[in-house]
Amino acid sequence: MKDIARHAGVSQSAVSFALNGRPGVSEETRDRVHRVAEQLGWRPSTAARQLSGEGAATVGFVLARPADTLGVDSFFLQLVSGIQEVLSERHLGLLFQVVEDIADECAVYRRWWAEHRVDGVLVVDPRTDDPRPDLLDELGLPAVVIGGAPDERHPGLSTVWADDAGAMASVVDELYALGHRRLVHIAGLPGLAHTERRIRTLRAEAGRRGLTEVESVTTNYSDAEAAAVTRRVLERPAPPTALIYDNDVMAVAGVATATELGFAVPAEVSVLAWEDSALCRMVKPWLSALSRDSMEFGRTAARELTALLDGGPARTVRVPVPRVIVRDSTGPARGA
Repeated sequence: MKDIARHAGVSQSAVSFALNGRPGVSEETRDRVHRVAEQLGWRPSTAARQLSGEGAATVGFVLARPADTLGVDSFFLQLVSGIQEVLSERHLGLLFQVVEDIADECAVYRRWWAEHRVDGVLVVDPRTDDPRPDLLDELGLPAVVIGGAPDERHPGLSTVWADDAGAMASVVDELYALGHRRLVHIAGLPGLAHTERRIRTLRAEAGRRGLTEVESVTTNYSDAEAAAVTRRVLERPAPPTALIYDNDVMAVAGVATATELGFAVPAEVSVLAWEDSALCRMVKPWLSALSRDSMEFGRTAARELTALLDGGPARTVRVPVPRVIVRDSTGPARGA
């Protein structure tokens, strides 16, 4: 600030007012200070901002999932891309960490809060019995929960959520109309709120239609577990006629396994992926899938968090329901 003041021919206090957007200097002086600061390559110090109570200019994002399943997960790659796009516009950093479980994630939040490392956090994978909202309320750490249903118990937290129940209902509608009566849902991690919503909805939709050969099997989202479950259910005496996978990677593994076992897709078994991606159009047959704008999901979450950081109220925002894109991997059930 001394260098800027000397080059601009003003006092250090004038430089402080100008750079921090405070009143007390003329617009001419403010412009001159900003020009000199730009010429000198000045950037605000994160440490200094923290000491003055202005925040860390950083947002935290912790993911408690198996690390080896993340590199091929198109949803999270696009979600983070959308988040980063909004944060970069505000010159906010993203501090990302992968941990083993929810207990470790809570420990990270406590450490970040104590060290003033982040101004707020983005929380993913809400659980059915989730300790994180209570902890974040206790810490007073601004947060946006991504994928959780509206929660009146934590009015200080914003929520960006997708209607997984409505999406699963549309999937069942599509397959039922094609004559499928034996359905298996190869789901993601047990205990995740959106996994449980999908399972409950599938069960309810099956009950409403009188279907008795419908089930969900949870996995860790990996291609290996998807292949193992696919093999197990297709080797039954009465195998399912349609398989629903909770992501694109599992669906691709499912098609490969079904083909290896001698099942024609979709003539003998239909396959549908929950997440649409380029991967769904790189295999034969092309995969029918639920399509949503995952990058916009991330942008929306980041915007809601920056609004909280600006002093705005917590809100609940719903993103559009994913829609079924019909391609070559779904067709009429045999004999329908």
